[in-house]
Amino acid sequence: MPHQGSCHCGRVAFSVEGQVDTAIDCNCSICRRRGSLLAFFPRSAMVLQTPEADIATYTFNSHAIRHRFCANCGCAPFGEGVNPKTGEATVAVNVRCLPGIDLTALKVVPFDGASL
Repeated sequence: MPHQGSCHCGRVAFSVEGQVDTAIDCNCSICRRRGSLLAFFPRSAMVLQTPEADIATYTFNSHAIRHRFCANCGCAPFGEGVNPKTGEATVAVNVRCLPGIDLTALKVVPFDGASL
């Protein structure tokens, strides 16, 4: 199933293909502050509708995840990295940035990212 997503102002827009029935609620320092609920997909399932140069990036700690955000509104709709188990390029989409998703229907799974 395709989903359309964006930042708050719409400058960072994308589509992602896949089922969204579960979201990860990570308690790491950045996810906790942003209030992110994350769904993971292969990077190939995402199509950017925004030029790469128009998306800002933030990394911290081990710099393994590229937290992508809009420099205009500050909203962070996704992050990119590599699945440590498979080596596959992966995207973690903040499902709060997918307007078509019913957040109350999701199974939310806590993840202790603060202890990593």
